[in-house]
Amino acid sequence: MATALVIENDPTDDLRRLGEWLTEAGLDLRVVRAHAGEELPADLDGYDAFVVLGGAQAPYPAPDGTPGAPWFPALEGLLRKAVRNSVPTLGICLGAQLLATAHAGTAERSAAGPEVGPAVVGKRDAAETDPLFRYVPLIPDVFQWHRDEVTELPRNAVLLAASTRYPHQAFRMGDRAWGIQFHIECDTAMIAQWATDSETLAELGYDPEVVVAACDAIMVDVEEVWQPFAARFAALARGELDVPRPGRNLPLLGH
Repeated sequence: MATALVIENDPTDDLRRLGEWLTEAGLDLRVVRAHAGEELPADLDGYDAFVVLGGAQAPYPAPDGTPGAPWFPALEGLLRKAVRNSVPTLGICLGAQLLATAHAGTAERSAAGPEVGPAVVGKRDAAETDPLFRYVPLIPDVFQWHRDEVTELPRNAVLLAASTRYPHQAFRMGDRAWGIQFHIECDTAMIAQWATDSETLAELGYDPEVVVAACDAIMVDVEEVWQPFAARFAALARGELDVPRPGRNLPLLGH
């Protein structure tokens, strides 16, 4: 069975529904709880896929140069190795921001303010030829919960989805590494935990119960889009989804 390494950066953001979808699609999941002091491996040898989850930490260093979390330099090193070695990789929210910063992109506190609750994003033209995003609807439902954003993509990144206030909602690095600013893994219980005593919701003047109910109302819609997306990612990890590597020509249809 193919094995995916999963980095959990925050105890409140685990794999949840995404874990169920990946397991159902044939991936064995090895979770490293970095927030609890579990050590990251030095490389990705023996792993067929790599998933980096979200968290409350900043993806950029503090003014004194201290990283957002002690393990972030090592995690960015793994993200660089994943892209360099074409390991199927998925970074979610903070994970996407770290995928960008690991490759000389920029992540900062968003000038547009926090983005929280149910939302939609819009696919860009490049998504139509992307092995994971090509089957995603034009304007899919997602969950948002972030203050930081990728403000400058790495030089060779391919933009796959955007929104009006946050232009870098999804991107691909190399041929097999994807970053998504939004969340797809959440269930209602996770959203409710985030909403409890949330300073962000208080700052925005949002009623926590209303936010949780609004997210709960789109759970089925999110699953309809992102469960097949997760299955395609798992198929790629299992070697059952063909993705041309850089420099390899696509076959011509009809020849």
